[in-house]
Amino acid sequence: MANEKNLNLIKSGEEAREKGRKGGKASGKVRREKANFRKTLNALLTAQIEVDSIKDFLEANGVDSSYESAINFAMIQKALKGDVKAYIAIRDTLGTKTKLDEKEQKQRIKMMKAQEEKLKEKNEKEGEAMNITFIKANEEKDEI
Repeated sequence: MANEKNLNLIKSGEEAREKGRKGGKASGKVRREKANFRKTLNALLTAQIEVDSIKDFLEANGVDSSYESAINFAMIQKALKGDVKAYIAIRDTLGTKTKLDEKEQKQRIKMMKAQEEKLKEKNEKEGEAMNITFIKANEEKDEI
């Protein structure tokens, strides 16, 4: 929890510039590392696969024989064997949603709105009860 003892306040504009410079350098380093990772991963995924049986199968189905295609093929095989997570990953990658997903989302929104309404009503009732108590306390003071 923040309080005066554990806050590191910046005491001058020079100190703020120095901390900003250090943060900018660190951010740049991380950004370059992520870019290098994506570049390396893309190069590996687009490389041609060397396993003949997989390569032959992919080419026979009119697909390039890259590692990316082989991974997609493996995911499809898992989904065909009943792996629901593999199916969901494929579906989400394609960006398709089912009517059940939309229906479930609408039900969740409806439930959240109902809960919010109940909470508002509860807060209003508690507020009214507090006002009545306050008014009664003031009336008792006036009588004394």
